[in-house]
Amino acid sequence: MKSKITTLSAAVARIPDGASIALGGSLLRRQPMSLVHELVRQGKHDLTLLTWATTLATDMLAASGAIRRWEGIYAGFFRHGLAPNFRRAVQSGQIDTHDYSESAFVARFRAAAMGLPFLPSKALLGTGMAGKSPEEIKPLSCPFSGQPLLALKAADTDFTLLHGYAADEYGNVQWPVVRDSDDIDQMMASASKRLIVTVEKIIPHQQVRQRPALTYIPHTLVEALIEVPYGAHPTATDGFYDEDEAALKHWLAASVTPGGAASWLEEYVFSCPERSQYVEKVGSLSALKAFDVEREF
Repeated sequence: MKSKITTLSAAVARIPDGASIALGGSLLRRQPMSLVHELVRQGKHDLTLLTWATTLATDMLAASGAIRRWEGIYAGFFRHGLAPNFRRAVQSGQIDTHDYSESAFVARFRAAAMGLPFLPSKALLGTGMAGKSPEEIKPLSCPFSGQPLLALKAADTDFTLLHGYAADEYGNVQWPVVRDSDDIDQMMASASKRLIVTVEKIIPHQQVRQRPALTYIPHTLVEALIEVPYGAHPTATDGFYDEDEAALKHWLAASVTPGGAASWLEEYVFSCPERSQYVEKVGSLSALKAFDVEREF
């Protein structure tokens, strides 16, 4: 095994403009925000995003003009309402959207994880979703019963970006004993071609060997690994820290106008090329520790 540890800038530099990217996380948990900041800083554009229930990560990329196409189940801010920058970009025609039900989207990633070109499903029959995405959804008949089905194209993206909990230097990513689980990060990892992961902390390989059942992403899937404490801030990393409500509301208040979002990005992203500078800007590491939760790891 070889070390997968690198830097945010070096990892994101591998992603070309026009790439397709699967972004992990669910709602206000584990949005890969340190990687998103770096995508914005490097001016990536013309991206296709595939997401689960996405919030700040997609809204910030929309504010920077990075997204050409979005495929997923939900984009908003959960209890905080809509995603203002994403909504504006969709309404103006800047972002082409393709909606899926949860089960249909799972089928696409499951197909990629299994090495299949598609999986059949009934989930979108009778909806308008199938007709809106003819490149990824095609009708077919069951070869056994003749009943109508839909073929859902495998979610074979160029890159997958995830924020995880802890990993050894080789890229064996482990989750804590206590965690939430209503997401598909593990399936996204299994479906990935090139996987970049940020984690809250790097742990000794011996610790991984002592509790191998906690490894949910093996080193064989990981191309690049970066240790980024509070790397999902201001969203949460379940089992480590809660979301920063004030910081989320600050982004939403700034995003009332495109200019306000641009000013926020200038202050918190472009003016903070190192993640440590961002942490200081939002109140220092000691301030972020106020969001920590008790955990067993």
